[in-house]
Amino acid sequence: MARRSRARETALQLLYRQDLNPASNLETAGEFIDERLEDEALREFCWRLFTGTLEYRNIIDARIEQAAANWSLKRMAPTDRNVLRLGAYELLYTDTPNRVVIDEALELAKKYGSGQSSQFVNGILDQFMSPEEETSSDGPPRDESSDIAPGQ
Repeated sequence: MARRSRARETALQLLYRQDLNPASNLETAGEFIDERLEDEALREFCWRLFTGTLEYRNIIDARIEQAAANWSLKRMAPTDRNVLRLGAYELLYTDTPNRVVIDEALELAKKYGSGQSSQFVNGILDQFMSPEEETSSDGPPRDESSDIAPGQ
């Protein structure tokens, strides 16, 4: 598993836990990250994803519900809901290339969701991108370990 993928997976696990148990405290979240990620840069990346998603959760949730016609967040499986939140946060509030974010979200949905989760997540997160971004994915695949396209 690529380095940043593991950090995203850990952030997803924390978001899932927070979603189902809102009373859990952030100190134990830090301990959870420390137990799973050895590299300091990855721990910081994971922490930013987790806390950033929580900070902007109301905005993200509204955008997801707007994009998910006929689906409320309450009706979504908790795993799908949190993969969407994580992906939406990264699309909206970080400089990670959109194609990398979508690919990573799809991998998380495949690993933790149901058989239809990746299609569901893809359909919603695609709506967060502009038409130019959707069609500009014809270039070479990105090196996800650094989230930078080859040659940059």
